[in-house]
Amino acid sequence: MAKKIIKTVKVLAPAGKATPAPPLGPTLGQAGVNIGDFTKKFNDATKDKIGDMIPVVINVYEDRTYDFILKTPPASSLILKAIKKDKGSGKPNTSKVGTITKAQIKEIAEKKMQDLNANDIEAAMKIIAGTARQMGVEVK
Repeated sequence: MAKKIIKTVKVLAPAGKATPAPPLGPTLGQAGVNIGDFTKKFNDATKDKIGDMIPVVINVYEDRTYDFILKTPPASSLILKAIKKDKGSGKPNTSKVGTITKAQIKEIAEKKMQDLNANDIEAAMKIIAGTARQMGVEVK
């Protein structure tokens, strides 16, 4: 018989550098997850992606065991990394913070494809381009 999931927790943690400190520790503690064990497994799984914030979905079962699924970094952070900026524009329609090329958008879309609700790479590129425009990044 399959184990019954009692809780699903979604967190955003720094790749390879997760610690039991807040905000991660209290969130996992409330869900009944062994915090030290999770941070060790998470850091081992993400040591090649250091510098990115990685979304994680943690399924907690009745017997307090858990498994986790790593997602790709948010599109906004990938866009900011591509244009080498720290943050987007506060007024995206009037002030632009940088420009991104179609090639960079395609690269980001290919990386995000598994987490996007798109049937092909062109649709994924439109999603990423829309995110970039909303951040005040000009698409060339």
